[in-house]
Order: sequence, then structure tokens, then C-alpha cells
Amino acid sequence: MLKEERQRTILNEVELHNRVQLTDIAEILDVSIDTVRRDVKELDAENKLRKVHGGAVSLGFIGSSTRSTNVYALDRKIKIAEKAVALLKDGGVIFIDGGTTCMELARLIPAKLQLTCFTFSLPVAMELISKPNTTVIFIGGEISKDGQISVGPSTIHNLSEIRVDYSFIGTGYVDSFYGLTEFDWDIVQVKKAVIKSSKKTVLLSISEKLNSQHRYKTCDINAIDTMITELDPENNLLNLFRNHDLRIL
Repeated sequence: MLKEERQRTILNEVELHNRVQLTDIAEILDVSIDTVRRDVKELDAENKLRKVHGGAVSLGFIGSSTRSTNVYALDRKIKIAEKAVALLKDGGVIFIDGGTTCMELARLIPAKLQLTCFTFSLPVAMELISKPNTTVIFIGGEISKDGQISVGPSTIHNLSEIRVDYSFIGTGYVDSFYGLTEFDWDIVQVKKAVIKSSKKTVLLSISEKLNSQHRYKTCDINAIDTMITELDPENNLLNLFRNHDLRIL
């Protein structure tokens, strides 16, 4: 495979999943980790992604509360966020996850809506404080520099002491049989805690992530109450998910 093809594949994986590991890319491309490391280093130098220890993250994922022009599939993520906003009610207590799709939800919350919103995402918290009628409560803990979210025992303990009406979460990978999965063990642990703290959990995911899986399991698909994609709910790509007790929007 030519270097240009390898680097295009790397960028596609990073943009779709926000964060990737060098070992996973090496397996996908069937090349050495050293080859992938060199490619990622070049792409970082060209400001097309950001190289981190053991992997890479998309520029849109590490952006500030000012919308980045590097967000992958932004139009589709906005469509998902618009569907999610319709679930919000005045006086509600919610949780919003980190990630680019959840960030769009935070941006679209109406200024007049009275909400209490918990989050462990620094960018989401910074976006929410601009909402005059939203009370923002940041769930603290050790900050993941790659994901800009708090993780670890303190975060999990703090989540165990709240109960929200809705949690809006993202995922790296989702499959109708294997459920929600990630490559990061720490991320899985805090997301498990989020789901436990929620009366209802809403998954926000672009359709390209459907029927994909990774090492560590967050939850079964039936632990999710509602799944929102950019697709029409009757789209055939969602057929396997309709076999579960799952609301699809």
C-alpha cells in the first residue's frame, strides 16, 4: 500500500473514532507499528491530526468550545443533536458526555430552557456556561489530556451520587450484538458509571460507527434506552437494532 493510501486510511479512522491506537491502525493496514508511527508523525507535522502517546486524536476532538472546522461529518452530527434536543424538557436534569457529537448537543440547547447539566467534559462545560438558564455541574477527577474529560476513581464516585433524567453519551464503536465498546479501559469505566446514574441513556452515534466493535465493553445494547443517528429511523441499516428493546430516532 502506498504511503498516501496508508495516511488516508489513518485520517479516516481518526476522524471517525476521534481517537485511535497505533497498534489498531497497524493491524488494519497490515504494516509495522514503526511505519504507522512515522505516518502519524508526518500527519501531525502537516497539522492534519494530533499525535499522542501510543496513538492519535482528531483535531476536531481536541478543539476548544469554538467550533472547529476539522469536525468530521459535522452536518450529520448536527442532525443527531437536533433530534436529541427535542428530548429535553424545562427543569430537566441531564448528563452530557464528551466528544464532538455531544458538543453539538451542548451548542444547540436553547438559551431559554431551564436545565441542570452534569458533565465530565471540559469543552462541553465551557460551552454550557454560555447558556443563561443552564446550571452546569462539572464532575471532577483526573483529566485525560487526550479526551479532555475527567476519569478515574473520583469521577466514578461522584457519578455514583447523582441521578439524572437523561444521559447523552457517545461511543467509539457500537454493534447490535456486542453493544457499546471502546479501546480505552478508563473511558469504559466512567461510561459504565454514567449509565448507572441515569434513568434513561441516549446514545448519539453517526451511522458509520454501526456494526463495529473494539476490546472493552461499555454495555449491552439493551442498556441503552434510545439510539439517535442521522438516519431515518426506518433505514435498513438499523434493522438489526430493531430486534432489541430500543427506541430509535
